[in-house]
Amino acid sequence: MVHIAFTGGGTAGHIYPGLAVAAYIQKQGNCRIFWIGSNRGMDKAVVEQGGFEFFGIPAGKLRREFSFKHGREALKVGAGFFAARAILKKERPCLLFSKGGFVSVPPCLAAASLGLPVWTHESDLSPGLATKINARFAQTIFTSYEETAAFFPASYQNRVILSGNPVRPAFRSADPLQGRAFLKVKPGEPLLLVLGGSQGAQQINQLVRETLGELTRWYTVVHQTGLERTWDLEPSEKYRPYPFFREEMPHVLAAAALVLGRSGAGTLWECAAAGRPMVLIPLSGSGTRGDQVENARIFVKAGAAVALGKSFGTEAGPESLRTTIAAIAEDKARQNAMAAASARIGRLDGVQIIAETFLHWSGAAKGASCSI
Repeated sequence: MVHIAFTGGGTAGHIYPGLAVAAYIQKQGNCRIFWIGSNRGMDKAVVEQGGFEFFGIPAGKLRREFSFKHGREALKVGAGFFAARAILKKERPCLLFSKGGFVSVPPCLAAASLGLPVWTHESDLSPGLATKINARFAQTIFTSYEETAAFFPASYQNRVILSGNPVRPAFRSADPLQGRAFLKVKPGEPLLLVLGGSQGAQQINQLVRETLGELTRWYTVVHQTGLERTWDLEPSEKYRPYPFFREEMPHVLAAAALVLGRSGAGTLWECAAAGRPMVLIPLSGSGTRGDQVENARIFVKAGAAVALGKSFGTEAGPESLRTTIAAIAEDKARQNAMAAASARIGRLDGVQIIAETFLHWSGAAKGASCSI
């Protein structure tokens, strides 16, 4: 039996794509898959809910700048390295696949120290700090966008494979009628799906509050408000707030005529897999490295989305949102063109490409034990 280790975490975007790949590989036959993630936070619950073994390690945040106050985080990184090395040495996988996030660095360093092959995947247009570190030791570097290869040194180029971002197969086969049945919305009623992630997005929630009267002129608004946010707008025939969508999410997304949300990699690629047009309000400012703005530009350039914010020459305010939503709602041809552009991006199936690359790589080694 082939053993495969996965790592990544800190946010759902660093876990769910990896779980999609792991589930695809596991269905193909004789293998055991386990996950190395943070011993604090959401990682363990998400991975085990996905049906995989989980090993927790200390996880320290990576810092681009030096400060003595970050010494405790550096110690956690070191402790994570030794914990991950012990796990890998005991469990003897033939490969470590990294989906990124700061927790992935110690396992990748540990795998390299043991001579274990490392693969890594970058969801965003430009690689984050964890991917930049992990790529130094990676045998294979998967990217979501063709343009991402240019961010790596010339000596890395023969290791880069364009895969797209892995998305659960359910998003490609979802049933819009099932989504409408869950929402209790009649057929033919156009839906605007508002997404802000599991914790919600304060900026987007406030914009919905300020523009709801206008939005409901065009759509029934289905709003994921966030698990940790108290929401006081009452449900109505034209407004349906939900704290969080779980297994029903692919079907709800398939039922949407338009999606309003951030531009994290997960949201973008789930919408693309479903062929949904988007209005994007990227997270920006001092609290982010700008990855959402970069991601949004790719989808805007392709014609799949409209983005609001200073980086796109407009304010992400109530008036611009009203104008943008109205313009799309009134132009069916434009909606269809945006949906087609989104679907073209979504044809790049990251789950299948990464999993089949592994199956090809490991074909002769199936059932063999590893040497570490």
